[in-house]
Amino acid sequence: MNDLRIGMHIVLPTSWFKHPFLKNQFRLSSEKEIEKLSKCGVTSVQVDFSKSHFQSPDRKTDEINESRPPKKWKPQDIVPHELIQVMTSKSIAPEKKAAVVKKTSLVLMQRLLQDPSAQNIREAKKGIFKVVDCIISEDDTSHCLLNITNHDLYTYTHSVNVGFLSLLLAKKIFNGSQDHNIRELGAGFFLHDLGKVRVNSTIINKPGKLTENEMEIVRRHPIEGAKILADSKQLNEESKIIVMEHHERADGSGYPNGLKRDAIHLYARICSIADVYDALHSERPYKERLNPFDSLKVMRDQMMSHFQRDLFEKFVMLFV
Repeated sequence: MNDLRIGMHIVLPTSWFKHPFLKNQFRLSSEKEIEKLSKCGVTSVQVDFSKSHFQSPDRKTDEINESRPPKKWKPQDIVPHELIQVMTSKSIAPEKKAAVVKKTSLVLMQRLLQDPSAQNIREAKKGIFKVVDCIISEDDTSHCLLNITNHDLYTYTHSVNVGFLSLLLAKKIFNGSQDHNIRELGAGFFLHDLGKVRVNSTIINKPGKLTENEMEIVRRHPIEGAKILADSKQLNEESKIIVMEHHERADGSGYPNGLKRDAIHLYARICSIADVYDALHSERPYKERLNPFDSLKVMRDQMMSHFQRDLFEKFVMLFV
């Protein structure tokens, strides 16, 4: 309930329509009303901004952010010190280690996307390499990371989620093979949406359907991401493939090049599955989140032509 803002017009999910103590629609006007919702067990709501006293909080935040210059970070501060510390600890429990890795990975990606300079990208990769090493070598921590993946509207959170999920799938597929540079793969997975830093945030967080012109802008983010990495001299083959092709689809319906089936590299096919799953399983301004089962079911029943079937089946097995 931390995301509720006073002055919002709330629409409760259908499952709450028959609740004896709650109306299905009302306006929040005090902290006490938020507490009342929480005590009744409400964990998700819809917000009708057309009936609220103010504009979408995401849009308002974006406008504030755009009115001041992006925060600048020194390269030595990009990777949180806590991430380095937890990686060198031999005694920390897997659950606690996973929580710290997740938290510090979010901080790392937030800082990088605020200031994606060449030096900062280089330093960020060093931190990502440590996360990759942890996921590949520590099964218990990897399992805990899968369980604590959470979701919000920010690109850096999505980047971390897709990074974790893609690495876990790659680990299952490659099974210790030395034929793949798994560290550089991990960097590509985490940086797959880097090009979104060149897309106006009002488009990224738009609560309604994008116009065709806005979609064209969004569809350029793989190309923009590759340009950023090339300019930073961090564009190795793995990251180039993943950044450029993670929105390609097996049936040719993807972008930016409309590649089909085997023309899409295996690395990008891995990333695309994780990317779509996290998009379905996350809250967005225009949709509610789906639980893991329903997310996988939608992918199987409505989107199977987008993916390589045996890779999708291996992805499902991560959750078993």
